[in-house]
Amino acid sequence: MPDTTADTHYKCEQCGAELRFAPGQTMLVCDHCGHKQAIPDSGPASISEIAYQTALANALPPSAMEDVRNCTCPSCGASFSLPPDVHASVCPFCATPVVADTGATRHFKPQAVVPFNVTEPQARQSMTQWLGQLWFAPGGLVDYARKGRAMSGMYVPYWTFDAATQSRYRGQRGEYYYETQTVMVEVNGRMEQREEQVQRIAWYPVSGQVARNFDDVLVMASTSLPRHYIDGLQPWDLTALKPYSPDYLAGFGAEGYTVGLEEGHSMARTIMDGVIRDDIARDIGGDQQRIEAMSTDVSDETFKHILLPIWMAAYKYGGKTYRFVVNGQTGRVQGERPWSKWKIATAVIAALIAAGALAYYYQYWQATH
Repeated sequence: MPDTTADTHYKCEQCGAELRFAPGQTMLVCDHCGHKQAIPDSGPASISEIAYQTALANALPPSAMEDVRNCTCPSCGASFSLPPDVHASVCPFCATPVVADTGATRHFKPQAVVPFNVTEPQARQSMTQWLGQLWFAPGGLVDYARKGRAMSGMYVPYWTFDAATQSRYRGQRGEYYYETQTVMVEVNGRMEQREEQVQRIAWYPVSGQVARNFDDVLVMASTSLPRHYIDGLQPWDLTALKPYSPDYLAGFGAEGYTVGLEEGHSMARTIMDGVIRDDIARDIGGDQQRIEAMSTDVSDETFKHILLPIWMAAYKYGGKTYRFVVNGQTGRVQGERPWSKWKIATAVIAALIAAGALAYYYQYWQATH
């Protein structure tokens, strides 16, 4: 096993330089001498779930928790750890200067991690291709990505929730039917009677119940990235989860969770309720559905705290910082794009010139024919 410090830095057995996890492999690599060290196989060990009610009752074993010394960004709210000898740095999400908190916070340990699969050059290529497809983007934007400036690799925190649900409902099923109706229409300046089919809907009372078992309902445990970024990075393949090992974090940052367990659970229940309502609508059937009342019994609730990989980059344009994120498993890109006023103005002027030229030639053609 490689030597490691408390801040998850690993030393090369050959030269003593820093090791990093190699995305897409099960290796720690040394960029100084090229030496590779295998990450020990965790074997058939399964990823454990924690009973939600047990966690609420603070009845977990000490091994499920850890004391974490984090920095909290005053700008974007991100929470991340620093090495013990570092007391000030910059936020990896928005580049705001931060100072380490003086005390430690009790947190749930991560139980699983999806290791990086996309390398930094691959992530930069994905971002370059994405930027190149944007209309009216500043030319410097694509140049920024092509210059090969390093992106930051970061593991971000998520909760996953499992539950068994039984839902009873009461509502109405709407079924279309058609009636023949006589209407007056104008035909060649004269009013005539016509018959046409008019759609109506008949409502019938219904009730019933549906059941669904939820597995790995995913909730981001941080507010450091905008919600539309998070949604845009999906889907994640959670079958690639590995039992947590700090080896996978070597050379990467890891953000601590700022969305607590109960808040995350509430968000997961909102997601579940939406799925249950869809189940009820299908169970009601018909052409339209009305859900008047719904009651859900929930059991066997469990959760996991996991880490998922992203690559990040920032670009300053017009005095504003624009962030880009790449899914470290799939290469999917999300970001906020700036608009080049010069390119837009040029396009508008070109369009006006083209429109004027077309109008001139049209008038000339009419005058000569």
